[in-house]
Amino acid sequence: MQNYFALFQLPQQFNIESATLDAHYRKLLAEVHPDKFVNASPAERLQSMQQATLANEAYQTLKQPTARARYLLQLAGVATDEENNTAMPADFLMSQMEWREAMDDAKFAKDIAALDTLLKEMRIEAKGLQQQVAEEITQAPAQAAMTVRKLQFIDKVSEDVNALIAQLED
Repeated sequence: MQNYFALFQLPQQFNIESATLDAHYRKLLAEVHPDKFVNASPAERLQSMQQATLANEAYQTLKQPTARARYLLQLAGVATDEENNTAMPADFLMSQMEWREAMDDAKFAKDIAALDTLLKEMRIEAKGLQQQVAEEITQAPAQAAMTVRKLQFIDKVSEDVNALIAQLED
């Protein structure tokens, strides 16, 4: 399997420059895009399609912080086990409950501003966890797996909040 960081000529670390990732992605896609291989042999067209698919998958993984952290742990042989391990510290569980209650209250009140405030609060929490996971990946990978699970939860609640905002705006 091709290492996504190597594919885009990036250092294998959590903190990466988005602009650099974007530039390397566009450059690679310009080289392998299937439209460039319309008149090529079937084997070359297939290879182009496979390379473009790999580039897209790698880009989506590295672009999103939670997916990037999960991928780095995978490379280090550490499973985040998000599907099976849902244990969380009590303080984080309380935050989850408060966020869900705030969502329900805002939904009932049709208060989009409250949902925007909730999203901002969750972004701040996620930023702190992203800084934490950047250190943990190299120093305490097992702890980083827990942090990735927390980030995954915040991502999910954020999606739910955004969906609720869209629903209320309609």
